[in-house]
Amino acid sequence: MKSKADLVYESLHNAIAQGDLKPGERINMDELARRFGISKIPIREAVKRLESDGLLDSRVHAGVTVASVDVTEMRGVFLAREAIETLVASLAAERIDDTRIRELEKIQRAMHAALDAGTTEKMADLNSRFHRTLAETAGYRVLGELTEQLLLTIRRYRITAPLGDRNWRSVVDEHDVIVEALRRHDPEAAADAARAHISSQAAHEGMV
Repeated sequence: MKSKADLVYESLHNAIAQGDLKPGERINMDELARRFGISKIPIREAVKRLESDGLLDSRVHAGVTVASVDVTEMRGVFLAREAIETLVASLAAERIDDTRIRELEKIQRAMHAALDAGTTEKMADLNSRFHRTLAETAGYRVLGELTEQLLLTIRRYRITAPLGDRNWRSVVDEHDVIVEALRRHDPEAAADAARAHISSQAAHEGMV
């Protein structure tokens, strides 16, 4: 059974990930206590966990605010993504089965359809699902956790610097190349495709 602090943590974490709470926005502890009908003790516990995650900042006189994501940090995120995504794709190519292939293909069809319909607000969720599925296929919990952390930072950054249709088209095309390598169970080609994908996105974001 989840504790009160767990429920507050998950609620705030999701709000930050979805962009409902934006970088620099102040967290009102009194309001949270009223909304959840609890004391401030579990609120403070949840806030401390989110500070440890790097999602909240707590400063004297300024209170608690949603942490910003700066360009320097993003360069490090893309470096980490290149290393991890390359490994994940290679491992996934060795282990992937038809069920996972169909799952990735379904995500890709949804991304193509969203782009064609001009509904790019769905793209961030679909992109996260694609990379999450790859990480799950790789078969190591730690790679899944690292992938989630990096995806969250990317999504938070894109709240203030969203991708345009042209960049999303590149994302989808690059995913297609990864999926094709996975179909062939070719670890080297999958790793190369993943590396090229992250390098391309880093260039789009001005991180190289």
